[in-house]
Amino acid sequence: MRAAAFTDLIGPDGVSLIEQPTPEPGPTEAVVDVEAASINRHDLWILEGDSAMVTADNLPFVSGLDLAGEVRAVGDDVTSVTPGDRVVLCPNETCGVCRFCREGPENLCESYSLYHGGLAEAACVEAARLVTLPDSVEMTQAAALPTAYMTAYQMLRRARVGPTDLVFIPGATGGVGVAGVQLASIFGARTIGTSSSRDKLDQLEGIGLAHAIQGTDPDDLRESVQAIGTPDAVLNHLGGAYTGLGLDVLRRGGRMVVCGRTAGQFSDIDIADLFLGHKRVIGSTMGTQTDLETLVELVAEGALTPIIDDTYLLEQTGDAFAAMQNRESVGKLVITP
Repeated sequence: MRAAAFTDLIGPDGVSLIEQPTPEPGPTEAVVDVEAASINRHDLWILEGDSAMVTADNLPFVSGLDLAGEVRAVGDDVTSVTPGDRVVLCPNETCGVCRFCREGPENLCESYSLYHGGLAEAACVEAARLVTLPDSVEMTQAAALPTAYMTAYQMLRRARVGPTDLVFIPGATGGVGVAGVQLASIFGARTIGTSSSRDKLDQLEGIGLAHAIQGTDPDDLRESVQAIGTPDAVLNHLGGAYTGLGLDVLRRGGRMVVCGRTAGQFSDIDIADLFLGHKRVIGSTMGTQTDLETLVELVAEGALTPIIDDTYLLEQTGDAFAAMQNRESVGKLVITP
C-alpha cells in the first residue's frame, strides 16, 4: 500500500510517497481502508522537526491522527466493529489502568499519547477506538472531527460556556478556532474572533462569528476586544503573548482554556490580576471518545457541518502541509487516499 511518509524533517518538502506492506490486524485491532485523513498543526510540528517525539532515527514516519474509512478486517477478539463498517478513529491512546483512566476523563491518562499512521491507504488501529458513522456523515466530515473539534468541544465544556456567554477566540481561522466558533454557537454563546485576514474573517461571519477583529498585535487586540465587551471565556490555542491578552480581557471569575503553543511556549501574565480577579487558566489536551461520539451525532443531525477548506490526493500531502504552513486555509485540510 502507499503512504505519505515524513522522510526528512524539513517541512513540506520532506514528505515522500512510499510503499509499505498492507497491515494485518492483531487480536484486538482492525484494519481500516482510509478514505479521508485530516492534518493538524501537530503533524506539521513533527514535519518541521519541532517535536521531541519524532527524530531522524524514526524516519520514515507516517503521521496522521484523524482518519475515517471502511473496516477491511478485524482481529479474532474484536466484536465492536465488523468488516464493511464506516468508522472514524478516536486517536487517543491511554493505558486504561492508571488512576486518571479509572476516574476519567481519559485524556488525563498518565501515559496519554496519540495514534499516528492515518496518511496512508490503510491503517491498523485499536478496534475499541473506532466510532461507527451513520450514512448521513461523509468521510471527509468525519475525518475533520477528532483533533480540532474534540479539542474545541472539550475546551468549551471546561470553560463552562453556556447561552449568552461571550467567548474570545484569538486566531479564530485555524482548525481549533473555526471549531470553537461553530460549537460556541451551538452552545448558545457569542464569539469574538481575530485573524490577520479580512477575507478569512468574512468566511467566519458566515458560520456564526458575532464579532470579527482584524489584526495580530496583542496590544491592539486588547483595545478592540474591550470595546466589544468583557468575555466570560477565552479559547487560547496560540499560547505566547495571547495568554496575557486573554487574561487581561477576561471578566472577573472568567475562564481561559489553553491547548496550544503556536505563538510561543512561554507567556508573561499579571499574577495580581489573576488572583484578584478570581480568574482561571486551564490546560486542556484533546478530548474524550465520548466527545467524538457526541460530535458525530451533531453532524448526523445537521446541527454541525465541519468546515473543510480543501482536499488533497495522497501524493499531494506535501502541498497540503505547505498550505497549512503558509496559513492559507480556513478550517480543515483533508487527504483522500
